[in-house]
Amino acid sequence: MKLAWTLAIAVSAMPAFAQYAGPAILSRGDAPAAMATSQVDFRPFIDIGGIYATGLSGLVTNSQGTTLGNVSSAGLLLTFGVSGIHSWKHTKVGVDYLGSITHYTQATYGNYDNQSLLLSVTHQFSPHTTFTLGEHASILSQPLVSSGLPQTVTFDPATAYNPTTDFYANRTIFLSTQAGFTFQKTARLSFNLGGLASLADNQGAGLYSVTGAGANGDVQYRLTRRSTVGAAYGYTHFEYHGTFNATDIHTVSGTYAIQLSRSLEFTGFGGFAQCETKFLNNVPINPVLAGLIGLQNGVVINYTGTYHPNYSVRLSQSFQRGVAFLSNSYMVTPGNGLFLTSTALTATAGYNYTGLRRWSFGASAAYLHAYSFANVTGGYGDVGGTLSASRALSRFLHLTFSGTAFQYQSSSFAGYNRLIYMANLGLAFSPGNLPLRVW
Repeated sequence: MKLAWTLAIAVSAMPAFAQYAGPAILSRGDAPAAMATSQVDFRPFIDIGGIYATGLSGLVTNSQGTTLGNVSSAGLLLTFGVSGIHSWKHTKVGVDYLGSITHYTQATYGNYDNQSLLLSVTHQFSPHTTFTLGEHASILSQPLVSSGLPQTVTFDPATAYNPTTDFYANRTIFLSTQAGFTFQKTARLSFNLGGLASLADNQGAGLYSVTGAGANGDVQYRLTRRSTVGAAYGYTHFEYHGTFNATDIHTVSGTYAIQLSRSLEFTGFGGFAQCETKFLNNVPINPVLAGLIGLQNGVVINYTGTYHPNYSVRLSQSFQRGVAFLSNSYMVTPGNGLFLTSTALTATAGYNYTGLRRWSFGASAAYLHAYSFANVTGGYGDVGGTLSASRALSRFLHLTFSGTAFQYQSSSFAGYNRLIYMANLGLAFSPGNLPLRVW
């Protein structure tokens, strides 16, 4: 009896694969812990319908220079995708893929295609060591609201740089990889070491592409059954293509997470970022030298070292078939291809629900105010949102609707101010007994 009791205590103290059950740690990119599920069946769908959109013209170079137009058009939209998550004894894999092809009646702008893939992998190497991988890849020709918190991946896409502020319709190829190892030393104490890499290839005249790489680590201590505290450090390097411009960022922050109830959770981190930026700057040459060498301006390497707040918080309420969330952050970002290194204040909110017999609903909104301090200085931002719904007409056939609007705004750059919106109505085919989620 005594031996059995000792073994029970040892097993209960052992950090197993799905035993942590504490609040999500945002500095590690975790999705809300209450969203964890053993399996969501992989579900494909295909949707065809009509669409109307504005802001279809991208950055175009002509005899007057680089300009930005604003053309509206109706068209046909084909959307397709698959999502799901599956668990084995030591491994969990989740996928959320969405693609679309749009043909507009304005032949000048022709076809647009968008692809977005979220992939998560969690693998337990031993009772104390877990590996996590989060992939986010996309090919975008039109702006999209942040993907929110998909139920079929185990990480929060908002924790990685996401090019959602592209107010031009030029193609952007984006790839982000986050990987980490977590060592659960005891039932209360854990360590995490990870790395990240990203690429944003902004195609078009006047736009800059950027690559990034970095590393991070943290230590977390579980105070109680519902709360965890810790500290984190991160380093990130951004480097831009087509210009001499690079940024190094060091961040130090404290972390906190708490489960306010079984399904309501708060998690976040806060601290500061040391930012070092190097870029080329044109300066006037002394008139005497200018007369001798025949040049009016020279080029110098400009270096700036600044400190900025660095924080991110998220409040989430999970349901059996959905999640609602609010989040806010202030960070240094690589900009959006037009503006380079920037500070960015963001606020996002989202809600989706598929609990009704025939209906599903989704809504998301995002606000951004950024300030560029690299190639040019000035403020820019946007506010946007998406509303979507679907109704099951039969077991496999669904009526779908989606509407998106963005207001881009800047007090520094008049050409940045513009409104873009799009709406589509279609019929979708998808196997399954629940209303189709179309976001």
